[in-house]
Amino acid sequence: MDNYILTFIIAMSISYLLTPYAKKIAYKIGAIDVPKDNRRVHKTPIPRLGGLAIYMAFLLSTIIMVDMNTKLMGILAGATIIVIVGIIDDAKEISAKYKLMGQIIAALIVVNSGMRIEFVTNILDKPEGITALQMLSIPVTVFWIVGITNTVNLIDGLDGLAAGVSSIAALSLAAVAFLNGQTQVAMVLLILAGSLIGFLPYNFNPAKIFMGDTGSLLVGFVLATISIEGLIKSATTIAVAIPVLALGIPIFDTTFAIIRRLINKRPIMEADKGHLHHRLLEQGLSQRQTVLVLYFISMILGGSAILVADSSGSTAYSIIGVVSILILLGAVGIGLVKKPQERKANS
Repeated sequence: MDNYILTFIIAMSISYLLTPYAKKIAYKIGAIDVPKDNRRVHKTPIPRLGGLAIYMAFLLSTIIMVDMNTKLMGILAGATIIVIVGIIDDAKEISAKYKLMGQIIAALIVVNSGMRIEFVTNILDKPEGITALQMLSIPVTVFWIVGITNTVNLIDGLDGLAAGVSSIAALSLAAVAFLNGQTQVAMVLLILAGSLIGFLPYNFNPAKIFMGDTGSLLVGFVLATISIEGLIKSATTIAVAIPVLALGIPIFDTTFAIIRRLINKRPIMEADKGHLHHRLLEQGLSQRQTVLVLYFISMILGGSAILVADSSGSTAYSIIGVVSILILLGAVGIGLVKKPQERKANS
């Protein structure tokens, strides 16, 4: 246990110490977020290269504290590709297709290292059946990694939101890995959580620096890849549900954004002010209050993931069912599938 605590503290300390330097680099290369539209909540230019400090803390702590193997080297190599793409985007704002290409290349590096989703559960079979994905394992794995990578990016809309929610998810998944005896997975997740929490004092409202795409894409990528190695490789519905619950805020917010845009016949990739944090702001909450509410929800979802991992089949399915119903009721209640304009008119 002392080794876990030491690992967390090392990552947190490195991130905290390096963030001011990341801020200086951001100003030098022009990685500044200038508010240009009404989707942005901040009113003054803010440097957005905090993800570089998170990356360096994650990389150095992992090299120092974790025994290397091919899969972990694949994660670090893929993360480096993600960070390079993120830095370029934060400084120059490259097109979405180039960012997607970088994410796919990073995901394929991970796949090539031996990490794949190889099975799915066939819930129509009783008892529960398992279907091997065979050659489909590669596209399914790439889809999972790219999808989760971008869900974290999409919630990065308020000071401290993505960093806090992601650190809670990482800590929840670390607890699950620890309970399952997966010490290396738990260690990597604690390093990620420490790297995020060390950055958070600079990022919480009022933010002095944003993590930018460099950070949000990196965090999503690491959470996606390490959850494959630690959890999804087990061929059960419950195993897949654990990271989905722990990452509930970004996953469900993105899911409802897609549904909302399809219902309203808008392009899926079109940005809007209909995300969960926008909706809470419309209800009159301040930035800090909104972020703290979402932290609390993330803690509940993370706790649910731990309970599911440590419960028998029937109990676990009951928890998943109750949480799913509550999420659907909450989404309908605050109008996550309505157009932003309609919600504003009705509020």
